[in-house]
Amino acid sequence: MPKIALDKNKIQQMNPLVLAFVGDAVETLRVRTRVALEDTSKSHELHLKTSREVNAHAQSNDAEKVLPYLTEEEASIYRRARNSKSRHHAKNFSVTEYRRASGLEAVLGYLYLAGETTRLEELFEIMERV
Repeated sequence: MPKIALDKNKIQQMNPLVLAFVGDAVETLRVRTRVALEDTSKSHELHLKTSREVNAHAQSNDAEKVLPYLTEEEASIYRRARNSKSRHHAKNFSVTEYRRASGLEAVLGYLYLAGETTRLEELFEIMERV
């Protein structure tokens, strides 16, 4: 991934659901890369494996894992995104799961845009713990 490092104040002023949009892409790319390197299946199978890990239910569970480890700044971003009103939610998941997932995605998007790749990796490691 390219190294991006925007001003944190500018990032914090962004709509939290925009941060979630970026964070979802960051997590999806990470999972797709891992799955592609671990498996020699066809692209459709790789997509299905990725979809099992990058969805509102899985991200909601991951959010619960990382919440105790978030800094105050990250927790603030998480709450802003979780509490943001979206006009839709994932049809196969609860509103609560969708909102928790959005909170996690916003934190990931924030860290990515701020160029905090080491911290991003720390959170991904926590998320991957069983």
